[in-house]
Amino acid sequence: MLQKLVIRNYAIIDDLTIEPDAHLNTVTGETGAGKSIILGALSLILGERADSSVMINKDEKSVVEGYFDVSNNKTFRKALKAAELDDEPQCIIRREITASGKSRAFINDTPVTLTVLNQLTSQLVDLHQQFDHLAIKDDSFQAEAIDAAAGSLAAAQAYRQLFDAHRRVKRRLAEAKDQQASLQKEADYKQYLLDELLQAAFKAGEIEDASLQLRQLNNAERITQVLANARLLLDGGDQPFLNELRRTTQQLQSIADMVPGAKALHERMNSAWLELKDIAAELESEEGKVSLDPQKIEELQARVDIGYKLLKKHGLLETAELLALQQQLDNELKVTHDAGEHIDKLVKEEQQMHRQLLEAGEALSAARRKALPSFVKKINESLTLVGMPNARFEVVMEKGEPGINGPDNIQFMLDANRSGQLQPVHKAASGGEMSRIMLCIKSLTAQALHLPTLIFDEVDTGISGEAARQVGVLLRDLSQYHQVICITHQPQVAAKGSRHFYVYKQADKTGRLSTSIRVLPESERVLAIARMIGGEQPSEAAITNARELVGV
Repeated sequence: MLQKLVIRNYAIIDDLTIEPDAHLNTVTGETGAGKSIILGALSLILGERADSSVMINKDEKSVVEGYFDVSNNKTFRKALKAAELDDEPQCIIRREITASGKSRAFINDTPVTLTVLNQLTSQLVDLHQQFDHLAIKDDSFQAEAIDAAAGSLAAAQAYRQLFDAHRRVKRRLAEAKDQQASLQKEADYKQYLLDELLQAAFKAGEIEDASLQLRQLNNAERITQVLANARLLLDGGDQPFLNELRRTTQQLQSIADMVPGAKALHERMNSAWLELKDIAAELESEEGKVSLDPQKIEELQARVDIGYKLLKKHGLLETAELLALQQQLDNELKVTHDAGEHIDKLVKEEQQMHRQLLEAGEALSAARRKALPSFVKKINESLTLVGMPNARFEVVMEKGEPGINGPDNIQFMLDANRSGQLQPVHKAASGGEMSRIMLCIKSLTAQALHLPTLIFDEVDTGISGEAARQVGVLLRDLSQYHQVICITHQPQVAAKGSRHFYVYKQADKTGRLSTSIRVLPESERVLAIARMIGGEQPSEAAITNARELVGV
């Protein structure tokens, strides 16, 4: 709800403050007094482009501020958080224009772009001006109006949640398929590489071990010779070294009781003899292990060749790296396989949600169709009351693909002059007719829908008498549920307001005119409405008529 509008240095407005109440606020004044200028200023905080030419005083910036009570506007406050703006029960929207034409916009003192400003304020103010057909062309508005009349707003909300969930699943499914396609392009080659490694079936360290064994086998004669020579040196020939060492050790033992250091030397030589004896035994054992098996050489050579070929192919150095690659390929192929299973699950989930969406859509569509005759009848009755007796309003609802607003293509149609031809409302109605049609629709759905502040600019253009009174009644009824501001020239409409604003021009000491506005007390209000009926000098009859309209 708009609590206060402050305008400074805009066109012929020096400083003006408007504080509308929560119901029907009527705005009257002579033609040219500045009512449209006030609307122009208001449109700035709704995201309209700024023009520095509207500034009379070039030494000061132009400022328009709107104070809104948003404590109960959950949708708007959610949008504030999504835009990372401060969420407060009162939202202050400000627009500043410098003399150079530079414009800045603020929401709760945080700078925002015009795009963000426009998106957010569309949830605060609904401005109906002449030839403004955007709302009634909106598919969401038409569907919401039918749902409000059908009492199916909750069902429509549940359907939209299903639709969003289904859309998310479809997006995930498409992404999974794209990922699978990307993986599948390499899967065949990776499978070939894995099969090659699996077929080789190397064990940990096998290539290195086989390479070592192969070197041993290829140098068996030299190895055998070296081992044999070493063994013979220690424990072979006519005078084995071990025998000589043993004899010397025994001799040292025989003098140990006579030479103090001999005992220690004996122990050391005996230890050396034992170690060399053990070495000789191991040399004999190693000599026995050396094989000259040509078949073994052939087998080992084949394994080494395969191993080195694979290492070179993959740019690796050892068996452990080949085994790591094998595990990596296996894991990657498993991901490809798992992607297929994941897609199968997503396909089933999407199909199930699609069935649920179709069922919800059928139920929503049935509720809408049931409500259509009554909705159309009431709109046509209201159009007759507001001065459009020759108009015929219809709703065309055709089955379509499930969309965010349901499975129905809904189009509001109008035959404005009994031509026998229906056209979309935004094409068939004039600006004034459009405003009255919107008034009729919103009056019918007011109790069910959460609407922002509604502003009607001369909704009563081209009508008078009973039709104007009925427009006033509809506006008053609508204001029981939503804040309404109406600029009017009709006394029948002005009289229905819960607060009456009068726009006028006044001159300062220099003779320069500026626009002002004030709330009319009851006594002045009767006179103002009487002047709307009978001119600047209203008759007693006009004053009496004004009192009757106001109800005093």
